[in-house]
Amino acid sequence: MALTGKQKRFLRSKANTLKPIFQVGKTGVNDNMIKQIEEALEKRELIKVSILQNCLEDKDEVADSLAEGTGAEIVQIIGNNVVLYKESQENKQLELPN
Repeated sequence: MALTGKQKRFLRSKANTLKPIFQVGKTGVNDNMIKQIEEALEKRELIKVSILQNCLEDKDEVADSLAEGTGAEIVQIIGNNVVLYKESQENKQLELPN
């Protein structure tokens, strides 16, 4: 399910005030991190992940790995932060515009 431009704008405005709750460092993306991010997305739907300076992977690759691994959508890559969205099964909080 790809997000529309309108939905992305809505999510970006919501993500504006969020603080990153995960950091991707030197070791890059691993299964454990994907599992934790998946759980966080189920609880919050919208999260920010910070990519540290010492991360050896390109930030676009990190974002793609995270999105692919968790089944989330990349809302935005801004600076060294990636904003991810995934509709929650049990904790639906955000009502996306059509």
